[in-house]
Amino acid sequence: MESNNTLCQKGAVCTNKNGSYYCDCPPGYYRDDDKPEYECVRNKGKLKPALLVSSGIKFSQCLPHVHPLLALEFVVNYVPLWLIHAGIVVTLVLLILPSIGFWLNQELEKRKKSKLRQMSFKKNGGLLMQQQISSSSIGSSVEKTKLYTIGELEKATDNFNAGRVLGKGGRGKVYKGMLLDGSIVAIKKSIVVDERQVVEFINEVFILSQINHRHIVKLLGCCLESEVPLLVYEYISNNTLSHHLHNEDHASTLSWEKRLRIADEIAGALAYLHSYASTAILHRDIKSRNILLDENFRAVVSDFGLSRLIAHEKTHLSTLVQGTFGYLDPEYFRSGQFTDKSDVYGFGMILAELLTGEKVICSSRSEESLAIHFRLAMKQNCLFEILDKVIVNEGQKKEILAVAKIAKRCLKLSGKKRPAMKEIAADLHQLRTMKQPSLQQTCQDNCSVSERYSISSASTSAVTEEYILQG
Repeated sequence: MESNNTLCQKGAVCTNKNGSYYCDCPPGYYRDDDKPEYECVRNKGKLKPALLVSSGIKFSQCLPHVHPLLALEFVVNYVPLWLIHAGIVVTLVLLILPSIGFWLNQELEKRKKSKLRQMSFKKNGGLLMQQQISSSSIGSSVEKTKLYTIGELEKATDNFNAGRVLGKGGRGKVYKGMLLDGSIVAIKKSIVVDERQVVEFINEVFILSQINHRHIVKLLGCCLESEVPLLVYEYISNNTLSHHLHNEDHASTLSWEKRLRIADEIAGALAYLHSYASTAILHRDIKSRNILLDENFRAVVSDFGLSRLIAHEKTHLSTLVQGTFGYLDPEYFRSGQFTDKSDVYGFGMILAELLTGEKVICSSRSEESLAIHFRLAMKQNCLFEILDKVIVNEGQKKEILAVAKIAKRCLKLSGKKRPAMKEIAADLHQLRTMKQPSLQQTCQDNCSVSERYSISSASTSAVTEEYILQG
């Protein structure tokens, strides 16, 4: 304890500490904050502890007891300048380092993601697509295909939530999604990626990007930067034809009129692909599960993963046998040569499904194959015994027999004996229009044979022109 001097005011005693000091009032005196320099006065008020000033330096004598605002002046006057500068530098470094670290981390993450996107682009066939664009006269249509980011599609599907699945097959799943602009889309995601699937993926992009037909699904874009390739299509809201014909929860309620219209629309789409597109396109996987229906039961042909372009003058493609069992053309299965008549066979199976409501393969039938079952019924003249009840109750016998005969011709074992899709499309379209009064109907009893032929030819030409315009 040191006696009072100029360091502590009005009777306060200054006591040195290691690196600090305090001014203490003697017994019977108390510190008064309202008095200048914290004087010691006689007062019965509550004792207030002395203010400690710690500088980190051991002083040889007590320093005046200062107000907190005067501490800064003390530091400036008594702490070496280099130490102040060092403290400022250390403080700035401590503030800046985390920011620099955060920025570096963000840059590294960006580079990592960019590298992963480049690897995914290559793995998912981006280079193959670029090669096809550069080597093809129709590459410009592919270039216009929108490339979506994986972030956009993850948001659209709630990170590919299982509740968004519209359907799934052997090659992947289809999700319902909503893009940022509010449009509803269908997003096809492959399960795994191998070289064959990459080729199918790019092939589908390449083919669909050049088709514009109201009964063929529209490709809106794709994503190549994801782990597996993704395709974005227009959303068709009413499930598949297979679902409506074979749903185990309830019997099919598709009317005869709807079935006939669906058959006509599918035939028109295939006729366009085979005969009216700039380069002929073979679908190679025609089945009821690949026929989508909208809210008005408009038919839309989908899934072009196995499809191939073929020059109009070329007769066939030699490929590994691919497709769906039950819809495979037996001739293609034996020879490995796929022709437009192989698609016709698949369409014949869809007609048989529409007529009977039965699945193409069923172990509970005497004949597991619907093709054999249908041909036998036609041969034994017992077609009406295997027809769907809806057809029997609603359809006219002449219409039903006309469609059944078309199906029978499509299912001929020899491809050369099957009709072309444009012929089938014309026949089905004419069959539908027969329900409405027409020049041909009013002419049945009054026109000569040559006049009837002329009217029929004009009708067929009109149908052909309609399919070209639809495309």
